[in-house]
Amino acid sequence: MTEKTILEIAGLYKRFGAFTALHSIDLEVYEGEFLTIVGPSGSGKTTLIRLFVGMDEPTDGTIWLRGRRIDTVPANQRPTCMVFQSLALFPHMTVGRNIEFPLKISGVDAATRRQRALDLLDLLHLPREYYDKRIHQCSGGERQRVALARALAFDPEILFFDEPLSALDYRLRKTLEKELKDLHARTGKTFVYITHSLEEAMVMSDRIAIMRAGRFEQIGPADEIYSRPASRFVAEFMGEVNLFPVQADDDGAVRADGLALDPGVAERLGLKAGAAGMLMVRPENVTMVNGSGAAEPGPAPEITVGGHLRAEYNLGSRLQYEVEGPSGQRLTVETLREGRFGGSPGDAVTLGWTLDRCHLIHGE
Repeated sequence: MTEKTILEIAGLYKRFGAFTALHSIDLEVYEGEFLTIVGPSGSGKTTLIRLFVGMDEPTDGTIWLRGRRIDTVPANQRPTCMVFQSLALFPHMTVGRNIEFPLKISGVDAATRRQRALDLLDLLHLPREYYDKRIHQCSGGERQRVALARALAFDPEILFFDEPLSALDYRLRKTLEKELKDLHARTGKTFVYITHSLEEAMVMSDRIAIMRAGRFEQIGPADEIYSRPASRFVAEFMGEVNLFPVQADDDGAVRADGLALDPGVAERLGLKAGAAGMLMVRPENVTMVNGSGAAEPGPAPEITVGGHLRAEYNLGSRLQYEVEGPSGQRLTVETLREGRFGGSPGDAVTLGWTLDRCHLIHGE
């Protein structure tokens, strides 16, 4: 099925005096997708979403919704809605009145408003009795659901979310992540979500857009960005990673930082003569291939590196090992609990993996 673009951003700039917050942003959002924009503080995420919903005006560039230019349209006339981190619910109103508010200001009659609010309570798994409940009587998770119901009340084309779960405790946040993903599937709406949490992005998204210093570093499905990052920044931002500089000499011979490569592996890397790169391997794709612990079953490693065991960390269902590499760098290995390595701090170890378990980042 061909993906249909619902929102298109072209050449978007935003400047605040001499500071440029966004640098020529281009983006297509597909109808019905869950797109999450992730990046560190100051990367431009919130500035971008404020432009989407009309809270700020772009310095340059255009925003198009279904082929209609909307960057010049006032916020209250755009068929979009925003769920804020603060939720912005009205504490003096009941749950039902909060949900109905956007319908009331649009002139919808009382009976229709009430029925829509009750239907949305059902959709968000809240009892209908909550219609008359005061907001201050609701828990944090219930308030989140009320805010979502209000956002859906007038059937927006796109829902934008500005870190709505960041103030919640860990267990509630994990529950609501799954509920948001389920809500997205049940409504078929287009969701554009802003967060600094990689976990939220990985759990919920169809695609992830990584921002850095007002630009997109990479946009793609979560698995693609995690396994095949376009840059060192993306590789490190997406979680624990082991990185090794590699260099192809003018004659094509490959030099790697402390790595031993099986015959033929260097050629299969695809590094051109005279070029440099960074070989990336995630901790869960690395095994211990010697020492007092048994290596995990699987194909023989094609790339190995020696080091010394420094520490073991218990992550619950998994174990993480810290190893000091040949250049003093910190290397990380993760395994299931049943794959516990029997070594002790200070032991010499060899780490290994196959070529298909790593990724070459060009030009680093």
